[in-house]
Amino acid sequence: VQLVESGGGLVQPGGSLRLSCVASGISFPIYVARWYRQAPGNQRELVAQITPTYNTNYADAVTGRFTISRDNAEKSVYLQMNDLKSEDTAVYFCAMYFYTTYWGQGTQVTVSS
Repeated sequence: VQLVESGGGLVQPGGSLRLSCVASGISFPIYVARWYRQAPGNQRELVAQITPTYNTNYADAVTGRFTISRDNAEKSVYLQMNDLKSEDTAVYFCAMYFYTTYWGQGTQVTVSS
């Protein structure tokens, strides 16, 4: 199983980024796809998830600014992040859950002027 994230980087406050995660080695459509983040000194937190039936849930801190989506044909999950704030700075991890969780290696997002 391999999850490969991309799309992180440095962005100014108010800017946007789109994270991507491509999965291999799993039956992608049956998995819940999640994005987590971990800031220095903080615990890893769930940011957003999308179920196999396309139901979505978001952390309160990102509701209205972030959008999670998935493309089963491409075995990919995305996180569109708009109106980024300094407190969004973290390493973002893709995770796929179906009775067990597989993790990506993470991608750094830094929001700074």
